[in-house]
Amino acid sequence: MPYYEPNEKTLLDIKEQLTELKAILTKKQLLHPDDLFCDNEEFLKMMKISRRTSQFWRNTGIIKFIQIGNKIYFRLKDIQELLNKNYKSVSKD
Repeated sequence: MPYYEPNEKTLLDIKEQLTELKAILTKKQLLHPDDLFCDNEEFLKMMKISRRTSQFWRNTGIIKFIQIGNKIYFRLKDIQELLNKNYKSVSKD
């Protein structure tokens, strides 16, 4: 396969398209926060848990998820619900 090196104009066009796409996605995320998703890797980092714990939570229905092929996604709204459901306030006696 021959080596392809794009010219400067092509690179600028690509950069402009990516900037526009980023703006569109950012706007959509602000309009529909319930439709934001993270993948399993982001979920593990966010919750500071192991892969096994994530799998256990999915298998036992603790957290809702979406699986497409081998890829796992979590709706941020569902993560927030999990945290709210397990929230324990400190009682002041």
